[in-house]
Amino acid sequence: MGSPTTDLDQTAPVREPSPSPLLRPARTAARYAVRHALPARYLARAARQGDPVARLMRDPDLRQQPYALYEQLRAAGPLTPSALGLVSTSHAVVQDVLRSDRFGVGFDLARVPGRIGRVLRFGDELDASGVAERPSMLVVDPPDHTRYRRLVSRAFTPRATAAFEPMIQRTADALLDDLAGAQGPVDLVDGFAAQLPVLVIAELLGVPTDRRADFLRWGAAAAATLDAGLPLRRYLAAERGLRAMHGFLRQHFDRLRRDPGDDLVSRLVGLPGEEALTERELHATVMLLLGAGFETTVNLIGNAVVALDAHRDQWDALRAEPSGWANAVEEALRWDSPVQLTGRTARAGVEVAGRRLPPGTRVTVLLGAANRDPGVFPDPARFDVTRANAREHLAFSAGVHYCVGAGLARLEAEVALRVLSERFPRLRVAGRPVRRDLRTLRGFEVLPVSLG
Repeated sequence: MGSPTTDLDQTAPVREPSPSPLLRPARTAARYAVRHALPARYLARAARQGDPVARLMRDPDLRQQPYALYEQLRAAGPLTPSALGLVSTSHAVVQDVLRSDRFGVGFDLARVPGRIGRVLRFGDELDASGVAERPSMLVVDPPDHTRYRRLVSRAFTPRATAAFEPMIQRTADALLDDLAGAQGPVDLVDGFAAQLPVLVIAELLGVPTDRRADFLRWGAAAAATLDAGLPLRRYLAAERGLRAMHGFLRQHFDRLRRDPGDDLVSRLVGLPGEEALTERELHATVMLLLGAGFETTVNLIGNAVVALDAHRDQWDALRAEPSGWANAVEEALRWDSPVQLTGRTARAGVEVAGRRLPPGTRVTVLLGAANRDPGVFPDPARFDVTRANAREHLAFSAGVHYCVGAGLARLEAEVALRVLSERFPRLRVAGRPVRRDLRTLRGFEVLPVSLG
């Protein structure tokens, strides 16, 4: 007679065997070599040869102000060759590529041939995996993507999102209460823009809010792994953050199996039978929601504050007519997109911008450039919170990979900016904001402001 089973035994997925600790340095070296060292060397060589996209990836000054380079690329045509395959700045092309079922995001380690594939598979380890590694929704195609998205999407319906507004309002008010007594300039990212969305996502996912400093650190680690070609020191710091995050998640899942709550993660860990997620699927899904679930909003709030500080008349107009904040958020998303680029690979032969692309062709789409396409947005470099078609931006992508949390990010930003303008109408940027040293994401690491 076997031993009795518990609910924990019935719902917990089979855990992947832990790799030998003795192999960890070798696995780390393998991951770094293929995912960062080799791409960095390739991009550096292409940048020296004048490739504009490689320069964008390698030059910190260009990343600070990429928009002039985007216009150079736009002048070269809607689809141009680059070090990253073909690249597009065209709103029409970017939208078509993102929506087409002939393009995908999938990347399967098992299918990578030769020595590179063997090194990637050797380095594969759950506890070091980032948000852009399988089976994350970011990098899988239907039908797997459809299944994962269906499991989480009901937490982000318009009704579910609207139900969070009172909590967002209370949290924003409390954070600004804490800032109100500050003497001199404060860092708006550290004190407000980062704290608000991380507290909201913690509530949504049922994770303890007293760990928010950890979540912010882990989110930064997850964000860094979206970029290829990281320096070794930054990669090692990111991997440490990822390992800590996975360790927390493993313990958190076990707690929720024993004592589930009324939250999204409790539902995910308790899925029955054939619906149940594997350990890696569970980690990938929740890590994406936790790590990426606030990154876009942090960047959006910071970018919007800086834009409005430079366009003071529009800040004052919004204070006088708060109903305009929703459209102001759309214009901030368009004008300085929190996510600047993504990529797709042709799954079948397809025609794009008059060119026939064979299967396997990689297309990098520059979202930040598409959102300033003069064919869609008249006078696109002008920041205008009354722009009639601001919502036509592609900041949240398009197609099946449209950001599942877009509605929540919009609501958080709208509440944050409105409350900020009401509490501190004379708020001004003070000193020099510091941009995050990232390629895929665009936002501020430090944003000093005087509250007036």
